[in-house]
Amino acid sequence: MKRRALNPETGENTEGDAIDALASAFSRLRNPAQVRAFLEDLCTPAELEAMTDRWRVVPLIAQGVPYREIHDRTAVSVTTIGRVARTLDRGAGGYAAALQRRASRTR
Repeated sequence: MKRRALNPETGENTEGDAIDALASAFSRLRNPAQVRAFLEDLCTPAELEAMTDRWRVVPLIAQGVPYREIHDRTAVSVTTIGRVARTLDRGAGGYAAALQRRASRTR
């Protein structure tokens, strides 16, 4: 894994600041087309595929669909499905917030 950037003046890890800056950049985008363009510029095709796979299974996990059925419907590995489920259950809350926003827009 690559070594994280250090502040040249303090020698402190700046990863948190970098994540905050990235999150801020996302929050300033105005519509899905801009977000998509940003993601395509930011990520490799493999990274985009991995993120879209994860996001595709989140609603199915939240609905209680069994992992094997999710795999059969999406072709996402059972290992990835399990990791997403653990993150949905014990993560930072990002999946849950996005799911809630998605649900409120479809009502």
